[in-house]
Amino acid sequence: MYMRPSVAPHKAAGPGPIDSLAGDVQYYLTLTPRQLPSRYLYDPLGSALFEAICELPWYRITKTERALLERHGREIFARVDPLSMLVELGPGSGDKLAALVTAGGARAQRLAVHLVDVSAAALALTTRTLSALDANLTLIPHQATYESGLVDAMALRRSTGRTLTLFLGSNLGNFDPPGADEFLRGVRASLAAGDALLVGTDLVKPERDLLLAYDDPLGVTAAFNRNLLVRINRELGADFDISAFQHRAVWNADASRVEMHLVASTAQHVRVPGASLDITFGPGETIWTESSYKYRPGDVVRTLERARFRQLEQWTDESDAFALTLVEAV
Repeated sequence: MYMRPSVAPHKAAGPGPIDSLAGDVQYYLTLTPRQLPSRYLYDPLGSALFEAICELPWYRITKTERALLERHGREIFARVDPLSMLVELGPGSGDKLAALVTAGGARAQRLAVHLVDVSAAALALTTRTLSALDANLTLIPHQATYESGLVDAMALRRSTGRTLTLFLGSNLGNFDPPGADEFLRGVRASLAAGDALLVGTDLVKPERDLLLAYDDPLGVTAAFNRNLLVRINRELGADFDISAFQHRAVWNADASRVEMHLVASTAQHVRVPGASLDITFGPGETIWTESSYKYRPGDVVRTLERARFRQLEQWTDESDAFALTLVEAV
């Protein structure tokens, strides 16, 4: 949806130094500032809350991106013809992929579609969504990080035809600039020359609009953020007082990112037996859980070019400040 001040929360689904909940909690909560990798936000409840966020009127990313896919889907498939395989990294509910396949017409039929997500709930939901389409798709789920899932998918590619990889939902914004470069180089290394990548990126917009999107009046995003502590309590036997942590969203203009934090409202001592961790929080102390970097259209292209991609097309929605960028591996 939305870090890496040192390394963690920017890499939403990538491996951290431990890459397990217990190990990562033990490691990241002892950093300064305290952090938690954002991939752990997406347990079944977190995934459901994120889908609810996507329906909020203040969070325009999903609706705007879906509209761009519907409007330009046929052109997207025409630019990457002949296509034999589709891979989506982080498909969520599958609604946007379904919109793209439907808009693509005949070129989008009879494809092998690989779905890569760390969330089993998201994979199950996407599979149901795509199975309901009037399309002869072969669906192959991979419960894995983006990087390892893409490697597994490419190992199953057909001998002919191009592959189109989708990285939508402004998920590139989950990475800080060095992390984005590293991630895209890894994606490029998994693709063959001529394969294509479609990236959706949220663009810089007024601060008020950004903060409403990440701190909505209904408190859904706050619940999504605080659910991370609920998960740690449940899975690691921790005793976080959930009511003593408040959600905070901040626009960091210098870094061009929205940051999400959990802020301790009182002093408290927390035990996390499953991570062999005892930690004390002072009033106002924060846990940095996620960030979303916002781009300008030209910055998106330059970032992709550094990873050895060539721009084929870019479509933007100026009113809601969002871009779809189609590139091919060179």
